Amino acid sequence: MKALVVYESMFGNTEQVAREVAAGLAGRGVEVGVVVVGDAPTDLPGDLDLLVVGAPTHAFSLSRPATRADAVRQGAVPDRAGPGVREWLEGLTSPQSHPPRVAAFDTRVSSVRWLPRAAGPAIARLARRRGLRVADAPTGFLVTAVGGPLADGEITRARELGERLADLLPAEPGPEGVPR
Repeated sequence: MKALVVYESMFGNTEQVAREVAAGLAGRGVEVGVVVVGDAPTDLPGDLDLLVVGAPTHAFSLSRPATRADAVRQGAVPDRAGPGVREWLEGLTSPQSHPPRVAAFDTRVSSVRWLPRAAGPAIARLARRRGLRVADAPTGFLVTAVGGPLADGEITRARELGERLADLLPAEPGPEGVPR
């Protein structure tokens, strides 16, 4: 099984979650790559089984150029203000014969535990519009403040998400057609 984790991260928190999700996938035997959205392919490979996409919640959704510029004013690294997950998903093409399953996650400030809208559900919605199959409900991870760090226990939850997503993937057939 092959997976790709694509993330957008202004302060490094979403990147931490992405890397832990990937570690959880790899721990279950999934071949996984991790890439920042600016380096992510817009043409998904035909052998990709799972695409995991994560982004910070900005103004109750995915970031926009103005919200990324605002994050830079709040201390984010300026080179992270380029195109985000929203723009990447809008330009994404997927193989028609074998579109990968998609899972979404977001990071959000813990002072607002419940949001009427967040980046994760927006990712899932845009992925469906691109013809991708959503594998699991979006997951939100908490940060203690705009710049982080992640709240206690979130790293563990991220690894567990990766493990759960790996378990959702169908078993690969072995040499005799028997699932491994």
